[in-house]
Amino acid sequence: MQEASMKVNGMSCRSCINKIESSLDMMGVEGKVHFDQGTVQVKYDDSKVNLVEIKEVIRSKGYDVEN
Repeated sequence: MQEASMKVNGMSCRSCINKIESSLDMMGVEGKVHFDQGTVQVKYDDSKVNLVEIKEVIRSKGYDVEN
């Protein structure tokens, strides 16, 4: 399992947290939003998904992911 933390801008409410975490869960990625820090911590199997794909899913939900 790989782990990564990324800065995510645009999260403003509990619904944002649910949207991101459920999207990651559907990919088989364990995701935890740290709303107060503006970050998302992920654990993922890099043989099934990569970090670029994870960031794209978060972006597709309307959030800005810093590189």
